[in-house]
Amino acid sequence: MAAIYSDLAGKVVLVTGGASGIGASICRHFARQQAKIIFFDINRAAGEALAGELTAAGSSAHFQHVDLTDIAALRAGVEQARAAHGPIEILVNNAAHDERHQTETVTPEYWDDRLAVNLKHQFFAAQAVLPDMKAANGGVIINFGSTSWMAGQGGMAAYTASKSGVIGLTRSLARDYGPFNIRVNAIAPGWIMTERQIEKWLTPEGEAELMRRQCLKRHLVPNELAKFTVFLASEEASACTAQHYVVDGGWV
Repeated sequence: MAAIYSDLAGKVVLVTGGASGIGASICRHFARQQAKIIFFDINRAAGEALAGELTAAGSSAHFQHVDLTDIAALRAGVEQARAAHGPIEILVNNAAHDERHQTETVTPEYWDDRLAVNLKHQFFAAQAVLPDMKAANGGVIINFGSTSWMAGQGGMAAYTASKSGVIGLTRSLARDYGPFNIRVNAIAPGWIMTERQIEKWLTPEGEAELMRRQCLKRHLVPNELAKFTVFLASEEASACTAQHYVVDGGWV
């Protein structure tokens, strides 16, 4: 039985990239905490389906179709969420895309696009919700990184550069906004078996590498990331800030 954190009931939570994979699991777990969930995603069909599922189960869940690489649209989305549901109290910067790419083929435009998808929106989402948190003298921001750069993974230099940058962003925001009782942390998932990962990357060779490198000789699933995210957002983690938590089954 998953833990229930009573302080999360009624909290307004914004999750980016919440329509599928780890993000969808995070939304479901905040719903179990009776939080008020708003989630952004570019996948309209999946977002509407998840919102319908959670609402039918009695949760307060609201999907907004937002392209996070469009900063004006991101800011407008936060304003819309605030107007409809109240000040944002918890932000989970989950959205990312681990597209592989060879260094020789990367153009300046592709590089900028990968940073926009994987890092830039985290800063501007945080910037957009910080006034709410400062006014409330409290809040939580959780930025999703990756273990890919720690493991020395190749074939995705722009992705690993973006995800390593999440640590610097996290520590800087935690330092600047700690005086307002705002906690900022990062989570670095390992190889989590989302539908995308299973479909695209889980080859026999990949399975063998996973079993060789992880301490835990099993697949990790989105729920395991979601449970830790909810804990980190709760008052049970009230002294945790400026940290980078690795959730990878012992790979790195």
